[in-house]
Amino acid sequence: MCQACDYTIHGAQHHFGWDNAIPPTETVAPGATILFHCRDSSAGQLGPASTVADIETLDFGQINPVSGPIYVDGARPGDVLKITLESFKPRVEDGKGWGWTANIPGFGLLADQFPDPALNIWTYDADSLAPALWGSTGRVPLKPFAGTIGVAPAEPGPHSIVPPRRVGGNLDIRDLAAGTVLYLPVEVDGALFSVGDTHAAQGDGEVCGTAIESPMDVVITLDLVKDQPLKMPRFTTPGPVTRHLDTKGYEVTTGVGPDLMSGARDAVAGMVDLLTAEHGMSAVEAYMLVSTCGDLRISEIVDMPNWVVSFYFPRSVFE
Repeated sequence: MCQACDYTIHGAQHHFGWDNAIPPTETVAPGATILFHCRDSSAGQLGPASTVADIETLDFGQINPVSGPIYVDGARPGDVLKITLESFKPRVEDGKGWGWTANIPGFGLLADQFPDPALNIWTYDADSLAPALWGSTGRVPLKPFAGTIGVAPAEPGPHSIVPPRRVGGNLDIRDLAAGTVLYLPVEVDGALFSVGDTHAAQGDGEVCGTAIESPMDVVITLDLVKDQPLKMPRFTTPGPVTRHLDTKGYEVTTGVGPDLMSGARDAVAGMVDLLTAEHGMSAVEAYMLVSTCGDLRISEIVDMPNWVVSFYFPRSVFE
């Protein structure tokens, strides 16, 4: 239990998609601190005992549940909701934190190259958050965060949970971790805040479409900022955001050309090829692994007509 929390939102108090007509689970005053019991992004369809066969039967209508919504008293359109991410605590199964990473057919940056389902189940120490074991030699550093976090849009719903929006949603920004303060524009009375899709680790880009999808208890403080209009989400981190991966340097592949999406695909495909050659894993295993800990970066976007996208894979995973 969170002794400093004013409210608890239980796992059953969740919804799918964004809709400003969904009744709030709680009405809170600005400054309230809330504990959210967030389910994994499959809403319990996958678990520690799941197999790849379960990927083929996933109900996409039950993907990315978000806990809430929370009505913040006094929030009005034009205000800004200040969201302080206080802490993330993995929920345990048989004494261990757990999560899953999957290749879901038709989903992900290289979906056309990986048409078959694949699944990796992770276990890790929920207290120490020591790197999670990949196979017999790989270790992926953990950094829990909320993949989906947002407020209700002004447009009548329902709206899909999958794409991100100017009011937040499925942002999948790995730096929305403990200590970060996120600011979102309010479009409806009460803001109607929700959070979910918690991850134990993810690389920038989440290239295969999934991270280490892991249920978590999340503590958040909600406050209001008046008279400072905001067009898009912004956030402030409490310190460095890459140091946990920098210890051994990186292997880097690139994509060069006139289209950023094509460049991103080429950079990721190049890393998949490199890891399969150097570490003897299958291509789909490499694809899922890089989604949890590799970073896509735009390295150059001014020297027309070609741009450079780079994919950074931390050598610390295998060294």
